[in-house]
Amino acid sequence: MKTNGGRRRIRALCWSRRAWRDAGMAQKKYLQAKLTQFLREDRIQLWKPPYTDENKKVGLALKDLAKKYSDKLECCENEVEKIIEEIRCKAIERGTGNENYRTTGIATIEVFLPPRLKKDRKNLLETRLHITGRELRSKIAETFGLQENYIKIVINKKQLQLGKTLEEQGVAHNVKVMVLELKQSEEDVRKNFQLEEEEQNEAELKEKQIQRTKRGLEILAKRAAETVVDPEMTPYLDIANQTGRSIRIPPSERKALMLAMGYHEKGRAFLKRKEYGIALPCLLDADKYFCECCRELLDTVDNYAVLQLDIVWCYFRLEQLECLDDAEKKLNLAQKCFKNCYGENHQRLVHIKGNCGKEKVLFLRLYLLQGIRNYHSGNDVEACEYLNKARQLFKELYIDPSKVDNLLQLGFTAQEARLGLRACDGNVDHAATHITNRREELAQIRKEEKEKKRRRLENIRCLKGMGYSTHAAQQALHAASGNLDEALKILLSNPQMWWLNDSNPETNNRQESPSQENIDRLVYMGFDALVAEAALRVFRGNVQLAAQTLAHNGGSLPPELPLSPEDSLSPPGTSPSDSAGTSSASTDEDMETEAVNEILEDIPEHEEDYLDSTLEDEEIIIAEYLSYVENRKSATKKN
Repeated sequence: MKTNGGRRRIRALCWSRRAWRDAGMAQKKYLQAKLTQFLREDRIQLWKPPYTDENKKVGLALKDLAKKYSDKLECCENEVEKIIEEIRCKAIERGTGNENYRTTGIATIEVFLPPRLKKDRKNLLETRLHITGRELRSKIAETFGLQENYIKIVINKKQLQLGKTLEEQGVAHNVKVMVLELKQSEEDVRKNFQLEEEEQNEAELKEKQIQRTKRGLEILAKRAAETVVDPEMTPYLDIANQTGRSIRIPPSERKALMLAMGYHEKGRAFLKRKEYGIALPCLLDADKYFCECCRELLDTVDNYAVLQLDIVWCYFRLEQLECLDDAEKKLNLAQKCFKNCYGENHQRLVHIKGNCGKEKVLFLRLYLLQGIRNYHSGNDVEACEYLNKARQLFKELYIDPSKVDNLLQLGFTAQEARLGLRACDGNVDHAATHITNRREELAQIRKEEKEKKRRRLENIRCLKGMGYSTHAAQQALHAASGNLDEALKILLSNPQMWWLNDSNPETNNRQESPSQENIDRLVYMGFDALVAEAALRVFRGNVQLAAQTLAHNGGSLPPELPLSPEDSLSPPGTSPSDSAGTSSASTDEDMETEAVNEILEDIPEHEEDYLDSTLEDEEIIIAEYLSYVENRKSATKKN
């Protein structure tokens, strides 16, 4: 007991040092925001006399201005004067940059460096806009001592594309540029060569991981965008509503939605591991693809709102909220999406699920981020209001660890325990019943979905028995919404579908040269011998399909079907080059499988995983920012 207490004390002391540093930074950002607001209201131009002389040196009037604002803010005059001087210097720098851009075309960009660098986090860099993204990355790396291949650049909430020019990507003068680093402390690397090697390997692995993520998601999205998706072969492409039931997505939006959700899940996986630098590019890609979906779809599910929270949270944890100009817009958008999805006062959510306790976690983070943003914008009253809302929700959502242990002993998982207790206001018995009922509901839904798939496979087998390929059967059933009779009518009305081949090698190796016996059978039915032979070649000896096609088309083959052997599949024998191609294809297939499996590993099994949180980070940050607000109030009272 004593040892544990000691550990907690050591951790508290370590946190105090970090909190002291963060408190100073937060206080400075608050004062910067308030002073900028005052200067704007009073229409004061610091870069002009009497605040700046002809040599661009500070004027005497600035001291009087600092006295005025320090009285207004009831804080230290020297601190206010120092911050106003920083604002003045930056205004002059910006003015010089603007003049330089007008006369020379050389733009100035504001570079925000990774938090670990001890130098000034915000730096100005001059560049021409016709250079490529790769050239800009190289310039940033060289200027600030970073390793080019281990950084990513984010501008206007988008990853910088290396092959395009800055102009093509909408990069303009005075834009904010955020630098993400894929490797850790450079100082530690210099101390130990072995550590350098390990960290470089780590960075390379992370870069490869990002590329595999993109490849895996592209494969899944391609499969999702196909006209036919076989649920038995691709169960991970299922998209469900809030009850867990599958929903149909328009084919035109299926690919974009799959990419959006895939990148979001991958980004969330990195967030859980606190790898914010890798998470952010995934989340920004998810945002890009969600924007390709229709507004009606985004209003029916809460994914888009959760993504907005995750993006702002990621910027905050990277200590780069200044780079996110539209943080307020994103948070307001999240709030609006939650309202559309859950209904006013959550009544739609309560109607569907019977409670809204689990979703309150999302609102806690929303209020917390709104409080942080308002504090950094100098709006201490609004900040206090939102932070207190977050604190109140935290009290409601806090879970007694002993209650989680009780549910664990009943055979439930820790995640189920947390979600169940929040859904039932902390009542253990009710939570146990809730979890059990939810398990039964999901089991019933899975049973129904499985039955749908069984009927689908049975219908496919039925159509295959009539001579159609698996692919043709799948496509027809998809078009007919699973109705077997309608699917058969579609096949009969669309002869080009009859020729859809399977990729199964066993099917592809069927004989192409029809037997005389089969030709005679078609001739006996009244078809011309040459046409009969051509039909059998097209359908690889399938008499039933050949007869149906010829009968349906008045004794001839439809023009859209190939008539020459060259248009058919190649003979079963393979050349050496074919074998090499097969080997290469096999290797590509293995790589694709690896990429897809890596994506699937990060897709959580529990459908409400995004609602599960221990709230440990939120608890610390709420206390931290409320202390900043309280310190401001205390300082005001003292003065």
